[in-house]
Amino acid sequence: MNSNEFTKRLNKQVFRSEEEQVLFELLEDRYRRYNVPSYIDNDPIQVPHLFTQKEDIEIAAFLTASIAWGQRKTIINNARELMRLMDYQPYAFIRDAGREDLVLFERFVHRTFNGTDCRFFIDSLQHIYHHHGGLEQVVTTGYLQDETVFSALSYLRDIFLSIPHAIRSEKHLSSVIAGSAAKRLNMLLRWLVRCDKAGVDFGIWNAIPMSALMIPLDVHVGRIGRSLGLLTRRQDDWIAVEELTARLRIFDPLDPGKYDYALFGMGTNEK
Repeated sequence: MNSNEFTKRLNKQVFRSEEEQVLFELLEDRYRRYNVPSYIDNDPIQVPHLFTQKEDIEIAAFLTASIAWGQRKTIINNARELMRLMDYQPYAFIRDAGREDLVLFERFVHRTFNGTDCRFFIDSLQHIYHHHGGLEQVVTTGYLQDETVFSALSYLRDIFLSIPHAIRSEKHLSSVIAGSAAKRLNMLLRWLVRCDKAGVDFGIWNAIPMSALMIPLDVHVGRIGRSLGLLTRRQDDWIAVEELTARLRIFDPLDPGKYDYALFGMGTNEK
């Protein structure tokens, strides 16, 4: 959004208070500051940006988001290692790999995500692409149950865990039913659903509207949200996600997820 477009948008907004007007201007300013191509260079989203085919992007995005906790440098390095183990052809690997090809993943470790978990995630992705039409189809089927991200993520988890697995692996796929904020899964949806001129997010999943996206809530986003008066709930859980997203929809009902850039950027780059 250039300065003229921003001024036109600012003039169209009507808020209930001066405080909301100030918040809108702040959020828009930080969104424009951080939603830029250079953002990719230091963020895990750079890993799916290695690819151009839709299925490669979504598989790389899912696996990268699944291990996206801890230091960003470590996340990026380990996500790239997963791509290397797949010969940088994630979709072809998921589609065609045999049992002997999966042995390499048993040695993979990212924090508490170990080889058992990694092998199961690969197995489950194979099951999804062979029997459920792929990740987008599963998420879309869940979303269409009641047109909420909550149902999309709940259904994805049900399908993902429908094959035999170790109980320990379940903790690595958040449960919104249990109240989790599901930060990594909401981030995944932002990556794949949002589409704007900056080209950071991919916008390759079209069945879910950007207006339905929920904010990826982590400690940084929660802290800034509370400091700005956008979030009152103390726990970083699904109720907090709903509260914060509802507040952000006041400022942009068609694309509330874009303010993840503003809140996360302020939380990690500004005092």
